[in-house]
Amino acid sequence: MARGWVHTIHRSGEWVNELEEGPILSQHETKAPAVLAGRLEAKSRRTEHIIHNVDGSIGERNSYGPGSPGPS
Repeated sequence: MARGWVHTIHRSGEWVNELEEGPILSQHETKAPAVLAGRLEAKSRRTEHIIHNVDGSIGERNSYGPGSPGPS
């Protein structure tokens, strides 16, 4: 799996996708397009996608790494 999971998280009034231990990849006004963009990024990187709730807790987690069944 690629180093650095993709996190979709609410920050400062917007939804962002960022790499774990890395930069912000994209910014969105609402959660749905942020989740879609985060999923596509995680699939392309073959890594985990962690989707957080507004309060920061983990709401969903998907794996797109090698050998992982991961949702499509």
